Amino acid sequence: MMIVLVDDDVAELSRIMSEGLLYPVFQPILDFRVRAILGYEALIRGPEDSPLHRPDRLFSVAARNDLTQDLEHACREASLRAFAAQRLPGRLFLNVTPGCLLDERLMNGHTRALLNELGITPNRIVIELTENQQITDMPGILEALQHYRGRGFQIAIDDLGEGFANLRMWSELRPEFVKIDKHFITGIADDRIKFHFVRAMQDLAEICNASLVAEGVERSEDLICLRDMGIACSQGFFIARPESLPIRQLSATTLAALDQQSLALSPMTGGPGKLPTARNLARLIEPVPIDANNVTVIARFEADADLDVLPVVHGTLPVGMINRHSMIDRFARPFRKELFGRKSCELFMDHAPLVVDEHATIQELAMMLSLAPKHYLFDGFIVTAQGKYIGVGSSHDLMGTITEMQISAARYANPLTQLPGNVPINEHVDRMLAADNPFVAAYIDIDNFKPYNDAFGYRRGDDVIQMLARLVCEATDQQMDFVGHIGGDDFFVVFRSEDWEVRCWQIISTFFQAMGNMLGVEERLRGGYMAENRRGELSFQSLPTLSIGAVRVGPGDCESHREVAAAASAAKKQAKKKAKDAANEPLGGSFFVERRRIGSADSAPPATRYMN
Repeated sequence: MMIVLVDDDVAELSRIMSEGLLYPVFQPILDFRVRAILGYEALIRGPEDSPLHRPDRLFSVAARNDLTQDLEHACREASLRAFAAQRLPGRLFLNVTPGCLLDERLMNGHTRALLNELGITPNRIVIELTENQQITDMPGILEALQHYRGRGFQIAIDDLGEGFANLRMWSELRPEFVKIDKHFITGIADDRIKFHFVRAMQDLAEICNASLVAEGVERSEDLICLRDMGIACSQGFFIARPESLPIRQLSATTLAALDQQSLALSPMTGGPGKLPTARNLARLIEPVPIDANNVTVIARFEADADLDVLPVVHGTLPVGMINRHSMIDRFARPFRKELFGRKSCELFMDHAPLVVDEHATIQELAMMLSLAPKHYLFDGFIVTAQGKYIGVGSSHDLMGTITEMQISAARYANPLTQLPGNVPINEHVDRMLAADNPFVAAYIDIDNFKPYNDAFGYRRGDDVIQMLARLVCEATDQQMDFVGHIGGDDFFVVFRSEDWEVRCWQIISTFFQAMGNMLGVEERLRGGYMAENRRGELSFQSLPTLSIGAVRVGPGDCESHREVAAAASAAKKQAKKKAKDAANEPLGGSFFVERRRIGSADSAPPATRYMN
């Protein structure tokens, strides 16, 4: 093993910085919500023939010799210049250690001057706080971050679960992006513990209005799992490796994985397979090439009073957006036309427009716009097909579509619980069948409900139904499972959660406990109450309990929702029958699972279970 002297390392580091030999590589970050590249993380390298080629060696030598701030300053400048030279789209994630936030070269406006020189707006820069340094001056860091945020920069914390980037830092720094350490991402599709850890992080992110970025994605299975969990963004070797000349559009492999579309759970309009997407909102506006001059752009706006934005393309790839009012306002000032009229329209365009894939759903678009800077509401979004420009969508049209969907959803929702009724239930089941997605259909019914309703009145009966609706929603996964209210005391759940049996037992258990709490101590102890039966005789009535019948539905098992409904209804009847046969036992409910394949006579016998 060759031993390199520390002095040689310092000399090599000084040579690399003084001669400008640092070079960045860029790794794209995928935004699941719009199936497009959100931006790039800049990662630094030394010369390939240098012993300090690897970043760990570079920063280790710098840290030992108190040169960390000098090295980071050189890295930032190299990354920004390369990002601008390649005209990369979207955001740039710049790694910064907490201590370097207070570097006077950042605070005195050097970075702002460099951005102005390169034509990069601050809202395209995300300051990514790295995990390799403990924060000792939290008040100073918070003040510095407030300074940068006030100038348009955004903040990210790196490697949640490692180093300083823990929950306390998240709560105090309030970053716009939170990166999850790859330990929790690698193999998440096969590891339930990792799945639940990340799900908890996602719940926190929603509360904090932060977007999660899953790092270290190396398998299609993990990518699909993260997408279906509702994670906002991801990066990793499966999407693309860091390169000096990074990809500008997603690879065929990534797109193929994303094409395995999950099905929306909320009620939609248009019937099976006709869910509105960004493609439905795309309006073709003839784009301008990036080498078009500003006079040409002004002429386009003057010729069409209804034209609010102009997309800018490099070949077929969208690279920017020009806002009418911003452009005309700039050129209304003295001598602007003479100074900038013949220059490229790139000078005044937004280099980081919202670019979405044609398959992005209406809900995904609405979420993106709600979290994005306000100017996107006015500019709208560019729609692409396989990375190529096909049109522009407006937030006005998006809101109109959402309003139509809400009206339709309200028309078919159950008025008591506001859950989807029969029409959206049937549509969702048909979509699942058309996509050949396996699922479990569960029919939920309340036993002994009519005597309770007759004895205590319809208002108390409505309270029971609303309580059951709340318990079912709490026990199901909002990202995976569909909950519908057929009517009366009947509910229908389409499960995609792997632990659907545990969730069914949870519904039975919590309902039984809640019913006991709705009556007095005496009724709870006796397990029922005295009331008139159908013959008008005073008799003991058991507390309402649940019967759940469930049936597995695999690809090709059924052709329509009618077959699924019939099978689930039959399973529910079996559950109620067994519950009635065991009426003398103090049961909390019954759960019947049809183990036989629908339409098949040979398989394991059906299973019925009870809860005491």
